[in-house]
Amino acid sequence: MNEVVVSTFFIAGLFFVVAFVYSSVGMGGGSSYTALMSILGFEVLAIPLISLMLNLFVSTMGSINFIRNRHVKWKLILPFLVTSIPMAYIGGALHLPKTVFYWVLLVSLCFVAVRIYFWKDTRLQLELGPRRKLIISLLAGSVLGLIAGIVGIGGGIYLVPLIIILGLGSEKEAAACGVIFICLNSISGLAARLQFNAIDISNYIPLIIAVVIGGYLGSHLGSTRFAPRTMEKILGVIILFAILSLGKKVLTP
Repeated sequence: MNEVVVSTFFIAGLFFVVAFVYSSVGMGGGSSYTALMSILGFEVLAIPLISLMLNLFVSTMGSINFIRNRHVKWKLILPFLVTSIPMAYIGGALHLPKTVFYWVLLVSLCFVAVRIYFWKDTRLQLELGPRRKLIISLLAGSVLGLIAGIVGIGGGIYLVPLIIILGLGSEKEAAACGVIFICLNSISGLAARLQFNAIDISNYIPLIIAVVIGGYLGSHLGSTRFAPRTMEKILGVIILFAILSLGKKVLTP
């Protein structure tokens, strides 16, 4: 973290807000952790590893809360996990050039922003039989797992809207599936990265504490009180800020 000029505790405050908002809709916050660390000058090789680690803490808290409140639909999530976990491991073993890494992250954030702000009717009227649902789930799981491992996110930021758009589950069920998906893929991607990289976790204790508290509070309120669409709009503001800041970094020579 020697390249970072902003106070560690200020960053921890930002990460608390990100963890709180993301976890309330069944996400870990990996995309925004990654974007913030990229903007603030963290070492590129360390970013995915740190992001996956923070994702794991947040999604563990979220999984506990969503399972406890009976929102998990295991029949829905299992096909995604079958292909995503091994692909997340493969993605975690890859090392992209800095420029490619930033562009993959930027495109990912833009996709989510478009879904939140411009796709008002979030469900497609599709007649999908059990076989087609299984095929879509297996294919989507493999793609999302690979991206999750490469960029250092859990993949829930894509899975949650996908489940809603295709009408595979309710918003609460999608959030519950998303947080479990993030948790297990973060473990897989993190296991791969720890084989090739090592960091001193003690440097990031303030960030870990911040996301654990934010993730627990957000997932608890998201699984019991908050309206998913309201929290998604707040999430959209965070993502737009990340897009503008990261876009400036990528496009500035």
